[in-house]
Amino acid sequence: MMKINLRGDKIKITEAMKDYANEKLVRINKYLDDHETVNANIIVKVENYKQKVEVTIPLKNFILRAEEKQDDFYAAIDVVVDKLERQIRKNKTKLQSKKIKNAKEIVFDYYDNATDDSEEKNIVKRKKIDVKPMNEEEAILQMELLGHEFYLYKDDETLKPTLVYKRNDGNYGIIETD
Repeated sequence: MMKINLRGDKIKITEAMKDYANEKLVRINKYLDDHETVNANIIVKVENYKQKVEVTIPLKNFILRAEEKQDDFYAAIDVVVDKLERQIRKNKTKLQSKKIKNAKEIVFDYYDNATDDSEEKNIVKRKKIDVKPMNEEEAILQMELLGHEFYLYKDDETLKPTLVYKRNDGNYGIIETD
């Protein structure tokens, strides 16, 4: 069974919460080859009378990640696990392809949902990332798995920083550096 690290931010984590998270995340085990070695990181935050649950599961070749904000922890966990399962099922054939199985480990996980209602916008978070070499298809898959609109990676042929992003028409765009 996967190991679960449950941490609270402005909330006390109870034994019942740990048990419920374990019970729900067992559903993900059937999709993972060696789920005994997998660690799921869950952060529970309180934001404006709601509880936000962020689940990050770093795997060998990609990262599964989902978040949800609900009135209570239990509802949020239910939705997050559903999102993770949908991500896996949606990308199942891509994840099983030979290219991805032989890929180097992808460890990029950037997320920031900070909102600032004031007039002046400030940098509220800074994060350093380790950008790994990969091809466009792997970068698109990683972006979709993370549920992001963009993804920064190092092109495996040119070794230059490259950005893939989702366009409004549903297609993808690439921004390359000189």
